Amino acid sequence: MSENLLVVEGLSKSYGDHQVLGNLNFNVRAGEFMSIVGPSGAGKTTLLQCLSGLIDPSSGTVSLRGNRVTEPPKEMAIVFQDYSRSLMPWMSILDNVMLPLRSTVKDKAKRRDRAMEALVEVGLKGHTNKYPWQLSGGMQQRVAIARALAYAPAIVLMDEPFASVDAQTRADLEDLTLRVKNNLGITIALVTHDIDEAVYLADRVLVLGRKPTEVVEMIETNLGVERDQVTTKSTREFAQLRARVYKEIRHGEIPGSNGGVETPLQVASS
Repeated sequence: MSENLLVVEGLSKSYGDHQVLGNLNFNVRAGEFMSIVGPSGAGKTTLLQCLSGLIDPSSGTVSLRGNRVTEPPKEMAIVFQDYSRSLMPWMSILDNVMLPLRSTVKDKAKRRDRAMEALVEVGLKGHTNKYPWQLSGGMQQRVAIARALAYAPAIVLMDEPFASVDAQTRADLEDLTLRVKNNLGITIALVTHDIDEAVYLADRVLVLGRKPTEVVEMIETNLGVERDQVTTKSTREFAQLRARVYKEIRHGEIPGSNGGVETPLQVASS
């Protein structure tokens, strides 16, 4: 059994009288891929910000390898949805990936080597001298992923990183992320609205809901290490899992939410 890399205990977050998160308890195991899902308004992004130390919880704790998270830890990297804002348009792809390494790797040659290794891992070896605006949206997100990998984190947090690209690019980026995760043995926690994506990628799916938001269920997928967009998603096990996750999201849906949950039928046809 893998050790618990990230541990969340009694976590809550309020803004004035409005409580968003209420008494969350769960863990992220070393080397696993966890998806975090829930209805719109469940505070998934707020949770991710608490996990990363970008905002302080109102109560409870987040611990990374036994150390309480009070600010963004050096062992953690974050990939955001809006890649266009996270990349510096005046810097080359290589320089963008090298940028966060300035605080941890003093030798420029070593920074360059680390950045090149990450770019090779995401399939961008031949694009190092280009600028972000010369790349497609999917390739720009690959740069953002490479930058996170170059930092050599223990865990990567992802906030709907594939939501702004087309369906085929999204599938390619999902497979890229799985391949990189398996090759490097890193831990990933991903927030997504897409139920198919959550199930396809994850070892476990954390379902959030109710008000204030609590853990509705933690679901083991048991789909194996090797996954394929067509074969895996065609199995009865996958269909059962996606229906179960959808049912749990509906069970924990927040009163007054805008209903921003894709049904299995909608996901399949999108």
